Amino acid sequence: MTTSQDVLLPGTQRALLHRIAVAQREGRTPSLVAAVVRDGQTVWHGARSSVEGHAPDENVQYRIGSITKTFTAVLVMRLRDEGVLDLGDPLDKHLPGTAVGQATIAQLLAHTGGVAAESPGPWWERTPGSLRPELSDVLGEQPLLHPAGRLHHYSNTGYTLLGALVEELRGAPWEEVLRREILEPLGLHRTSARPQAPHAGGWAVHPWADALLPEPAEDLGRMASAGQLWSTTGDLARFAVFLAHGDERVLSAESVLEMRTPAAPAEASAVVDGTSYGLGMQLTTRDGRLLVGHSGSLPGFLANLTISVEDDLAAVVLTNCTSGPSLGTVGADLVRIVAEAEPKIPEPWRPLREVDPAVLELAGQWYWGTAAFGLRVTADGLLSLAPLTGGGRGSRFRSNGDGTWTGLEDYYAGELLRPVRRPDGSLSHLDLGSFVFTRQPYDPEAPVPGGVDPEGWRGLA
Repeated sequence: MTTSQDVLLPGTQRALLHRIAVAQREGRTPSLVAAVVRDGQTVWHGARSSVEGHAPDENVQYRIGSITKTFTAVLVMRLRDEGVLDLGDPLDKHLPGTAVGQATIAQLLAHTGGVAAESPGPWWERTPGSLRPELSDVLGEQPLLHPAGRLHHYSNTGYTLLGALVEELRGAPWEEVLRREILEPLGLHRTSARPQAPHAGGWAVHPWADALLPEPAEDLGRMASAGQLWSTTGDLARFAVFLAHGDERVLSAESVLEMRTPAAPAEASAVVDGTSYGLGMQLTTRDGRLLVGHSGSLPGFLANLTISVEDDLAAVVLTNCTSGPSLGTVGADLVRIVAEAEPKIPEPWRPLREVDPAVLELAGQWYWGTAAFGLRVTADGLLSLAPLTGGGRGSRFRSNGDGTWTGLEDYYAGELLRPVRRPDGSLSHLDLGSFVFTRQPYDPEAPVPGGVDPEGWRGLA
């Protein structure tokens, strides 16, 4: 992993360093380490420490807490892509006898299965996993708190179930499957279930005094798949590149895009805040920018991974205190600093390699009723439909190879766009999910539903 800081301008580097220095001081944390990724490469690394003359580098491990959930979600998505399971399957189909089996796998991934947030009994993050040796010990007597699918209710126990699902279907421990299917292919050699030197120690900082208390680092046992992992800024930078672009050795670009797509119903407060949840990934809108990733915390540690796919930027921030700096805010700020100081240079415009006359004929202006739309043929072989004025529904469309096209996003996702031709072969109109698009507003020569008044357009006398 390159950590050359020459890639960013000196002013940008100073702004990044200033941001983490303020976070470390105001958050009163023993150490804080961060990295920024641009265009698939680490372009900056910075650290601040309370120890004179020493600061952690990109190879020092910190505990990353719930960022572990994203790794577990990737393992589940791999099972889906292999056809071993369907996200709509109830858990009971593959892991019977849990008392929450009616929740689907997708609902567990999105925290909408209605499962309780925490395990009953003593605080599971500060007690050994041996106290909860079986799933029944993790779930307790009342594991379901809400109807499945109705509410986003963050659940550590739900991701414990997903880890058990991986073990059941792979026939191997979660940690072993993780190492074989994600860590080794992506080269994440400094990510592990247990700390490996060099690693930071976890601390609690007294809320009313500049004093420290060491935190225990417990093995979470059955709940490992919800928060066990230790990692570094170097490894998480690589993981961020994977979550933005995919890697065929692990998961395709289409599948990681699915993980980054909202999958949970948002509460009113979340709508106001611009936050939602995908499949093992948190999503938020800040400064007009969509950010995806995950945060994490365990006693003694805070972690954050923030990605702006549109800017091809990511930030990793790790620290070793139980509470203090808001790492989600720091991560978003690091992305914003680079995006604003050194905006992404767009790829050069390039023309189509080949022009299909039948496809080119579709391009141009179309009307749905009186609403004007433009249809473009783009260099990537897609059609792009967008309103010409005001708001309206738009989408890109992918060719099905038979003259029809399928919508890729928003309202028209999955809907069929079908060019309709007259008996003489000339283009009549477009049928998009039963909506008729014509070359003229309410073209009388096209089969507009409801018909067109034969007297045509008129003024108001």
